[in-house]
Amino acid sequence: MTRTTSFTTDPAVLVLEDGSRHPGRAYGARGTTLGEVVFSTGMTGYQETLTDPSYAGQIVLQTAPHIGNTGMNDEDPESRRIWVAGYIVRDPSRVVSNWRADESLDDALVRDGIVGISGVDTRAITRVLRSAGSMRGGVFSGEAAELAAEEQLRLVREAPEMSGQNLSAEVSVAAAQVTPAADGVERIGNLAVLDLGVKQATILNLAARGFEVHVLPQDVTIEGIRAIDPVAVFYSNGPGDPAASGDHVALLRAVLDEKLPFFGICFGNQLLGRALGFGTYKLPFGHRGINQPVLDKQTGRVEITAHNHGFAVDAPLEGEVDSPNGYGRVEVSHIGLNDNVVEGLRALDIPAFSVQYHPEAAAGPHDANYLFDRFRDLVVAHTSRPTMEASK
Repeated sequence: MTRTTSFTTDPAVLVLEDGSRHPGRAYGARGTTLGEVVFSTGMTGYQETLTDPSYAGQIVLQTAPHIGNTGMNDEDPESRRIWVAGYIVRDPSRVVSNWRADESLDDALVRDGIVGISGVDTRAITRVLRSAGSMRGGVFSGEAAELAAEEQLRLVREAPEMSGQNLSAEVSVAAAQVTPAADGVERIGNLAVLDLGVKQATILNLAARGFEVHVLPQDVTIEGIRAIDPVAVFYSNGPGDPAASGDHVALLRAVLDEKLPFFGICFGNQLLGRALGFGTYKLPFGHRGINQPVLDKQTGRVEITAHNHGFAVDAPLEGEVDSPNGYGRVEVSHIGLNDNVVEGLRALDIPAFSVQYHPEAAAGPHDANYLFDRFRDLVVAHTSRPTMEASK
């Protein structure tokens, strides 16, 4: 597909809660959008970023200057729609030129009602966010761009902060969805996936390891999980503050009490931390992008990984510690090398582990994809143990 996209000179403005104003051009839908302004450092994969449910409630700024040249296609979306609250780019492509493209990025933004802005100095805005931290903001275009500056700032400052928000119900499926194990692989059993904002690439990676993947609504009960006779439980990525997800923590504690193998990624890592008895806290500006270095303490290998999180687990980086909630010994398994943030947890006395980043990593890199194999091996070892003990 090669075509020239619509290009506008309609005015728009980005307003941050510190009072700064960044005028630009309307991009995508017209109107007003409010949310937490964050930046993503990925050089590629904007379609996967836009359709990642973890970005619900956030206005995403792309640090890569040129966005949209490959358009949007029907094969790569990570979920059923675009989830970002708003979109900030410097130079949107005037031309879509890719054989896989089905529509332009700006057309997709209009279709899903995403208010964006282009033609702003994204580098300068990123420097503000890195210094002051992520903050609330608003994009105003169309008639909203004509509102008085004082009114726009008032709307921004009255918007809810990300801290304290539980957004899981907004992004989760309403009813269970099942993806069978991939053809040609040995079937392991049913996997209960709590959908807190799961990505399609995660589901496909789990199915490729032999799991029949049952994606369950975020309000499922322990009885609902037991009903599918799972061999393991998985908690997905997702938006919001882990401190506001007490029900999901209680559910996870019930899972751990039953000794079911568990793997969590991103939001799931934070909820495992809380279930084990650790706290969580908000990072100044978070980790978002596909170029974050992480140390796997078990192998000593440094991986380049994909991240999207604004909260982190508060746990000792070195040594083994006892779970405050009585689940035995726990260690931090992965550490972010940019700022020494906890990037993974491993329980040593129960079959549970988690990472703060994305091993499915659409659109890359794939350094951490082995974690799905590690989970498969854990489940196989756990499910075969009773048979082995009975044979002694």
